[in-house]
Amino acid sequence: MGYGMSRLEDEYYEPEVQETDGSSSVKVNDEFPKLHNDIFHMTRMRSGLSESIYKSMGTNRGIISTAKLLSGREVDCSGKGMFSSGDRAFVLGRYVPMNGPEFLDRMDSRAYVSQFSADGTLFVAGFQGSHIRIYDVDRGWIVHKDIHARSLRWTISDVSLSPDQRYLVYSSLAPIIHIVNVGNAARESYANVTDIHDGLDFSQHEDVQYAFGIFSVKFSSDGRELVAGSNDESIYVYDLHANKLTLRLPAHTSDVNTVAFADESGHLIYSGSDDTLCKVWDRRCLSTGQAAGVLTGHLHGITHIDSHGDGRSFISNGKDQAIKLWDIRKMMSNADSCADGAPTWDYRYSRYPKHHQQLKHPHDQSLATYRGHSVLRTLIRCYFSPAYSTGQKYIYTGSYDSNVYIYDVVSGSQVAKLNGHQMAIRDCSWHPIEPTLVSSSWDGRVAKWTSARDEDASDVD
Repeated sequence: MGYGMSRLEDEYYEPEVQETDGSSSVKVNDEFPKLHNDIFHMTRMRSGLSESIYKSMGTNRGIISTAKLLSGREVDCSGKGMFSSGDRAFVLGRYVPMNGPEFLDRMDSRAYVSQFSADGTLFVAGFQGSHIRIYDVDRGWIVHKDIHARSLRWTISDVSLSPDQRYLVYSSLAPIIHIVNVGNAARESYANVTDIHDGLDFSQHEDVQYAFGIFSVKFSSDGRELVAGSNDESIYVYDLHANKLTLRLPAHTSDVNTVAFADESGHLIYSGSDDTLCKVWDRRCLSTGQAAGVLTGHLHGITHIDSHGDGRSFISNGKDQAIKLWDIRKMMSNADSCADGAPTWDYRYSRYPKHHQQLKHPHDQSLATYRGHSVLRTLIRCYFSPAYSTGQKYIYTGSYDSNVYIYDVVSGSQVAKLNGHQMAIRDCSWHPIEPTLVSSSWDGRVAKWTSARDEDASDVD
């Protein structure tokens, strides 16, 4: 189960340690210098300067100021007339969103979902009190669409925008996902009063035996399908063009809290569950009903998965207070020999036991582990930073202690800790192009963080 059961005003969490210097301190992970893997190498390449830049600047590897890089581009030192994608990510990746918070909105119920659209022009926030708001980012964050959800159970558990940004789906702890046309002109969308919220029934399958709730839903890259994870231990795939459920997989032995497509092909699906396992499903070979592979390493349930988009790497957030980085080439065919875990603990009712913090899974297949944030009472989400502006060199996550944490993928260092909310941050989203991050919290606030305006002043030589 992913949600605590108290109201917004019932409890405010105070961090045990309050930082006095804002949020810019860097905490180093000493274990990472010994780690070597393909994704670290690719991250360095995609977020670092090209050899042609170093040669054209006549300098060896080291710090090159942003001003020098920009002036070199203007006079076309590299002979290419523009930055490569790695050069661009190197420059923009210096501008981490740490300046804030600027509060954009406040509702009288907990915020559960934060999402930028793929092009960054829209932002979606989902609240427990049956509200979903879509903001027009380019028009001063005015409310583009105010959606009043239909047949809500407990909270908005997830939302997903279609790739063409015409439709939005939302789920709650019910087997029906609703789809709304957000491309029309009406600002207010009351379910089946001013707007039609079509219900997609995921329980219409011969193997479904009881009602269930949906924790996670995602559009495919072509907008034709939805994949969903539920608390009946299953994964569902719905064909929107055929308007029918096409697949139900009894995927885990506990709640499936998170699902994600591995890449644009849609062939591979990642899933994470309270049974502590991450699984990989290949839709081209599901005749046996078995996962293509299993990845072990978390000691407690998985709360969220984000794909790197390369079809083989992803990260997962866990109730063991850790984010783990995975390469599916290390997966096994089953987890029978890796069933060892930590003693039973329920994250809804108590803090993580201190004596668990040093425990390690005896068959951990993850590439790296990132710690510092807290995962309690709700399904805290984690993500890779955008490819365009950072080369995915960072991992960021919400946290129960009311902060957003940003980690360096390669070094494991805590790059930033964004402090400004009063309650748990379940979700946050980094703008796909600009150095802007928006967080939504159980305090009902939606907050924006930007890069410091004078951040590059010390870099000019």
